[in-house]
Amino acid sequence: MRIKLIILSLILLYPVIIIAQEEQRQYKIPDSVPFTIDSLYREDQFYVGFSFNLITNKPEAISQESFSGGLNLGVIRDMPLNKRRNVALGLGLGWGIDSYGQNLRITKSASGDTEFQSLEDIDYDTNRYTTQQFELPFEFRWRTSTPESYKFWRIYSGVRLGYIYNFRSNYRDDTGQTVINNLSELNKFRAGATFTFGYNTFNFHFYYSLIPFFKDASLQNESLDVSTLKIGLTFYIL
Repeated sequence: MRIKLIILSLILLYPVIIIAQEEQRQYKIPDSVPFTIDSLYREDQFYVGFSFNLITNKPEAISQESFSGGLNLGVIRDMPLNKRRNVALGLGLGWGIDSYGQNLRITKSASGDTEFQSLEDIDYDTNRYTTQQFELPFEFRWRTSTPESYKFWRIYSGVRLGYIYNFRSNYRDDTGQTVINNLSELNKFRAGATFTFGYNTFNFHFYYSLIPFFKDASLQNESLDVSTLKIGLTFYIL
C-alpha cells in the first residue's frame, strides 16, 4: 500500500515539476548576455556616526565631567558631478542625540528666570545636558571609488544644519533632582562645519559648531559662549 501511495504521489507531482523546470528555463539569463556593471552608481547614501563631544570656548570656572558622547544617523542623496562619479554633492536628512557631562548647573528662580551656576568645589552626583535634534547635512564629496570596488578613500567636507526639538538638563545631588526641559537661552537652531576622511569602513569625522550653545547667557558677569567639537567615527552603507 505504501509503495502504491508513493507511485501515485510521483505521478501527481510530475506535471508540477515539469512546469517549474520550464519556467526556470524561460526566465534564465542566457550565457550570451554579458554581465554589465552599473556605471551610474551612487555611494554612501546611509550613515551612522558615533562621537566624543568636547565643550569648547568655556569660562575658566566650567569644566567637562564624565563621558560626553553622541549618535547620529540618516540618509544622504549622493549626486555625482562628473562622468567618473568620484566627485559629488550630498544632501541628506538625519537625526542625532548628544549628551554633555559638565559642571555648569542650570536652575530657575522663583520668578522663572534662568540662572547659571558653576559647580566648582561643590559635591554632586549628576549634571548632564541631553539634546535630540533633526539634522540636514550638506557635503562636497571626493573619493577614489569605481563601479567595481567597494573599498576606497574618501574626503567629505561640508556643513550640518540642525534643530533641537528636545532638551533635558538633569542635576542630582544628595538633596534631590532637578530636571529642566524648557530653556529660552538655548540656541535651538544649530550649524556646524563637518569634515570626514577615511578608507573603507573606518572614517574619522569632525564637527565644529558655528553657533554658541546658549544665547544671552552669562556666568559671573562673563558671556557664556560655549560651543561644541565632536570627534568620532562614521560608517557608510551603500
